[in-house]
This record gives sequence, C-alpha cells and structure tokens, in this order.
Amino acid sequence: MITKLRPKSAAHIGSMMILLFVFLTGSISAKAGVLAATDTLRLFLIGNSFSQNATRYLPQLAAEGGHPLKIGRAELGGCSLQRHWEIAEAAEKNPEDPKGKAYNGKSLRELLSAGTWDVVTIQQNSMNSGDVTTYSPYAKKLVDLVKSIQPKARIVMQQTWAYRVDAKQFTQVADKQFASSAQEMWEKSRASYHTIAGQLGIPLFPVGDAFWKINSDQKTAYKPDTGFNVDNAQSPSLPDQTNSLHVGYHYNNSQKLAFDANHANEAGCYLGGLVWYAVLFHESPGKLQFRPDKVPEAFAAKLKVAAHDVTHGGKKTK
Repeated sequence: MITKLRPKSAAHIGSMMILLFVFLTGSISAKAGVLAATDTLRLFLIGNSFSQNATRYLPQLAAEGGHPLKIGRAELGGCSLQRHWEIAEAAEKNPEDPKGKAYNGKSLRELLSAGTWDVVTIQQNSMNSGDVTTYSPYAKKLVDLVKSIQPKARIVMQQTWAYRVDAKQFTQVADKQFASSAQEMWEKSRASYHTIAGQLGIPLFPVGDAFWKINSDQKTAYKPDTGFNVDNAQSPSLPDQTNSLHVGYHYNNSQKLAFDANHANEAGCYLGGLVWYAVLFHESPGKLQFRPDKVPEAFAAKLKVAAHDVTHGGKKTK
C-alpha cells in the first residue's frame, strides 16, 4: 500500500527501501490537504539543469492526465545545495545584496513568497550527489527556510541519476574521491539521498532508480559503440546510441563533436517526467499516451514500466 502525498510513491530496490520510502511519503502526506483533481498544483523547483531535465515534459504529461499545473523555478546550472543556501542566506541578511538575487534578479524568498506553493522540491548537484557530507547542513537550512515561507507546502527531494556508463568522471563520494563507475555513482548517490531524506522526513522522486532500472537491464541498457572512431568523426556521423538516456555524443553549433554523459536526452527527460508525474499525482503513468517524437514507441513503453515500478513497488494498479 502506498500512502498519499497528493502524490504517493515508493522506491523499488529491495523491500526495506520500499518500506522506507512509503514511510517517508506518509510522514508528509498526513499533514497535507488533498487537492481535487481540477485544482491547479503549484510546484516550485529549487534546483539546476537536472530539475529542468526531469520536468521538461511534465507539463504535457500533467495536461494529458487532467491535472492543471503551474511551475515556479529557482534554478542555476550546476547549483549545489550549499550554493542555493548561500544565495538565500545573503538575501536574508541583506535583501538588497545582489548576491542574494541570483535568480533573474530575484531572491529565493521573493520567488517563494509569490503566492502559495503546494509542493517545493530540492536536490543536490550531480557531481556532489554521492558524498553525503555535502548535503549538510544546507538541505535542512533550505527546508527550514521553505517551511517558514510556505508552511503548508510539501517538500520533496529529487534523487538524481548516475552519468552514462562511458562518462569520463563520476560523482564525488568523499573529498577528492570519485565513483569508479555509473553503478557506484548510483549506489552512493542513492544512499546519500535516502539518508538525507530520512533525516528530514521528506519523500523522494526516485528518478535515479528509474534510470538505473533501465541502465542495469541487459535488454534495455545503453551499450557503447566501440566501433565508432571519435577522433576522426565528421558531422553528421554519430555512434549507435540506442537506448541512451543521456545526451551523449552530438555536434555543437560549430559542428564539432561534443560529449555530454551527464544530462538527460529526450528519453531521459521523458523518464524523469514520468516519475515526477507518478509521485505528484499518485497515478501510474502507464496509460499516458504522450511521448516525445524522438523516443521510439517501444522504448517509451519500457520507460513507463520503469517509472511505474520505482514509484509503485512493481505493483499493478487497477
């Protein structure tokens, strides 16, 4: 049984983690009012490019599901919890300090005070996601600030994803120490997110679990094209990147081959949106028909299954 957030969700990697996630979700749900299906859900994101990726297709998914949605954003590329807090702290000490107005000339307090927000999200930046020491005390300070401004808002943390298996470097797991593989990045970042979410009593968007569910299954995992010669590549030639959830190899505006193993491509953004949809609206995304044009129908179906499994514990919904 999954308890309600207005969303409900549960992480699905081992029964103990499922129970932990249900517990965390329930701890928020008990305090939250239930929105009618026709009410607009007001969602505010404190994040970076990974929150932008994960919500890229959320408006289309929410619209199809009949859920009015308004999104507010305080996002900066690569921004860590520490940096978000330092920006907020500068504005709290001096509302006129330019350092505190990093979000298009606004402070976090100004943006959060613009009306009522039902759900506010936070996340760590990906390069620090595997090092639990980088979350504290900044996650709690941000949560406390949000609660002081929006006491009725539910706060949710996005569990971000591991980089592609052929990335040149993975997340930090300790001071100047880095994960050796995508699997270790997923394991260490997952542990960090669950530790902090448990301490704060807030639920997670298990996007990282959904990515790894696809990437760890031989039937769906991206496999590097070892026959592609990167050094002699010429536009528009690209390696086979079937089932990649990350941008990977692409040509930039100068028609030079570029590589991005970190950010989500259309399929990854779609998967992130499916997970967020399932958690926010407590509905399996399986029946949704929307999919980005560049995501093949058969692969999209597998992404919906993955999103369902990590948010509903593998259980079928009626």
